[in-house]
Amino acid sequence: MTTLASSAFSRVRIAYWALAAAVLLIPAVAMQFTAEVAWGPGDFAIMAGLLLLVGLGVELALRTTLRLRGKLLAIAAMLGLFLLVWSELAVGLFD
Repeated sequence: MTTLASSAFSRVRIAYWALAAAVLLIPAVAMQFTAEVAWGPGDFAIMAGLLLLVGLGVELALRTTLRLRGKLLAIAAMLGLFLLVWSELAVGLFD
């Protein structure tokens, strides 16, 4: 892998982990201003676990020997699965 590609993947990793932290901070901040957002410790733990699993999956995809297209497809599949699980937990999409 060239250093240019390596630095691009490094930026993707940093951006992902920063975004994951921001996603966890949004409900924490919103709870200070409105009673409509009422997350408990379990909610934060589950979301942190989901974000951790997706992050580890992205890390694994970026470290594989797949070509760029394969890496992007793997990352897109993980993000799609994350959104599916998140929507099911949030509103009961399949009820």
